[in-house]
Amino acid sequence: MSPGDIFNIIVLGVLGTVAVVTVSVLGWVYNTRMKIKNGYPLESMWGKPMHPQVTSEAQERITLLTQENAGLRAELGSIKDRLVTVERIVTDSGYQLGHEIDRLRDQGKVQ
Repeated sequence: MSPGDIFNIIVLGVLGTVAVVTVSVLGWVYNTRMKIKNGYPLESMWGKPMHPQVTSEAQERITLLTQENAGLRAELGSIKDRLVTVERIVTDSGYQLGHEIDRLRDQGKVQ
C-alpha cells in the first residue's frame, strides 16, 4: 500500500464517521421535535419520561394566560370587523370622488 492509499482510507473513515454522527444527531433532533409537537413527554438520559411539574402557581399562570388569550382573540375579532368597514368605506366610489374633488379644490387654491 502506498501512502496515498492509506491517506484515502483515513479520509474515507473520517468522512464516514462524520456522516454517521451527523445523521444520528439529526435523527435525535427530529425525534425530539415530533415528541414535542405531538405532546409526548421527553425522556431523561436513562429513558424515563420527564413530565412537567404542575404546581398551583403554574396552574394559576396557565389560567391567566388562557383568559388573556381569549380577551385578545375577542379584541382581534372586533378589530377585523372594523377593518372590513373601513375597507368598504375607502373602496366606495363616493368616497373616492369626494377625495378627488377635495384634491382639485386644493390645487385651485395653490395656483
